[in-house]
Amino acid sequence: MLRLGGQVIGFAGASQSSASKGETIADTLKTVSNYVDVVAMRHPKEGAALVAAQAVDTPVINAGDGGHMHPTQTLADLSTIYNHFGRLNKLTVGLCGDLTFGRTVHSLIETLCRYGDVNFVLISPQELRTPQYVIDRINETPSCSYIEVRDMVDVIGDLDVLYMTRVQQERFFNEDDYLRLRDTYILDAEKLSHGRSNLAVLHPLPRVNEIAVDVDDDPRALYFEQVKNGMLMRMALESSVVGDELPGYNAEEMEKQVRI
Repeated sequence: MLRLGGQVIGFAGASQSSASKGETIADTLKTVSNYVDVVAMRHPKEGAALVAAQAVDTPVINAGDGGHMHPTQTLADLSTIYNHFGRLNKLTVGLCGDLTFGRTVHSLIETLCRYGDVNFVLISPQELRTPQYVIDRINETPSCSYIEVRDMVDVIGDLDVLYMTRVQQERFFNEDDYLRLRDTYILDAEKLSHGRSNLAVLHPLPRVNEIAVDVDDDPRALYFEQVKNGMLMRMALESSVVGDELPGYNAEEMEKQVRI
């Protein structure tokens, strides 16, 4: 927003707002909306963004709601994939790591299903498998399919996209479970050597140790490009919700592509 020439107000966490006194999400938004033109909201509870959006007429951008969805990260992911392949369908997409709590994974699957013709390879330990509501979304899309596997190396050669995720310590109630699962998948140069020459390696960041630094200089490593794309896509999103005209953007054509 600052790069667009706007201003930013807000608070770093709930402890610095009236939420710490018991204020509801709806009341917070009704109050904040008097000061701003658009709200970007990250919240630890699933569905919080929907409650917020229903409470006010001010545009609300979901910057992540618990382990549910992360739509703005998906814009960065889609932009990176499209820039690399020139399309968002006819792809085999591997998603690896924490698929239970990984909201970026859930959001990306939901959106790619709208484009269709995507094969999802879900790579995770038994304890971190993809939630059923996400599986149901794939099953509801006739042109999409999925398989669930545990070994990344067995399938990496079949993938167009490998989307790595970290095992999120903050989602675990049991420290022992986190320590046991956190190093399940580590992508290094040796494992990457089994991938296709045009494989796109993505990661929503931050990484811990699930991608070794020896991968960073590989041209297939696109996760830092994702960061730049995320900034640009969020700038475009903020511009669009406040009514700015976006040169080169055709809303009717975009809706047509999504329907296809």
